[in-house]
Amino acid sequence: MFKRDFVVATDPGTGVETALYNPRTQHWKDHFRWDDDKTGLVGLSAVGRATVSRLRINRPDAVRARQRWVAAKLHPPPV
Repeated sequence: MFKRDFVVATDPGTGVETALYNPRTQHWKDHFRWDDDKTGLVGLSAVGRATVSRLRINRPDAVRARQRWVAAKLHPPPV
């Protein structure tokens, strides 16, 4: 688990501290997209980039799991 009590993180693109993505108040498509092979999450905004970085969303074990899910046609989930 990587979220813990984090509510802000640094946007690696700008170096500015920003709030993490909040699924209760923000739209996923405004902040993220899947990369071409559907295994890595790309941050489109400061919020998205900071969230991907802070929560280590693209760590190697997660990407490997997504590769298996893509092969089984279980990923990406509908947004």
